[in-house]
Amino acid sequence: MQPMTEGFDEYFDEYKDDLEVAERRVAGEIDPGARALVIAIGVFALLVAFVLPFTGSARGLDVIIYSEAAIREGVTLPLRVFAWLALVFGIGFSMLALLTRRWVVAWVALAGSTVAAFLGMLGVWSRQTAPEQYPGPHIGLILAWVAVAVVTFHWARAVWSRTSVQLAAEERRRQAIAQQQTRKLLDEFPDDPDNPAR
Repeated sequence: MQPMTEGFDEYFDEYKDDLEVAERRVAGEIDPGARALVIAIGVFALLVAFVLPFTGSARGLDVIIYSEAAIREGVTLPLRVFAWLALVFGIGFSMLALLTRRWVVAWVALAGSTVAAFLGMLGVWSRQTAPEQYPGPHIGLILAWVAVAVVTFHWARAVWSRTSVQLAAEERRRQAIAQQQTRKLLDEFPDDPDNPAR
């Protein structure tokens, strides 16, 4: 009876490069599944938040461009940085990652959104502790902060699940290469007692 692995080496050699290219392509992509819908809703909520008031009469767009309304309401740096990070990473990179399904872009969206979520908390706190003449946080700021937190959570789940799949695929490929090298050593030196493959 012939071993089941006979012919595997020739097959593996013939398609090894194709397998590596396909693995790299698959490893570079994500499939967020149902999370994509939740992330898209979070991005839409962020877009809506930017047209709502963040504090006083200053809308999210006013905070972004630091308009006269933002100056009048005493918008501080943490709130401005939060607004920019939410715009760039929570909306921009999240939309780009959803459209391209690229793992690297999803990582960038996750990293930026994580920082934005913490700065959003600081922005809300800074409005709550602002001097009495300045207004506190309004619905737009709260909605933006919650939306960024939701987007961050779901990007983290999507990216980390992709990471574990990638590691498993790489480990399987390494095992297949090690088995192939062991077979070659056994074939080249079948009677050598010092053969490291024995």
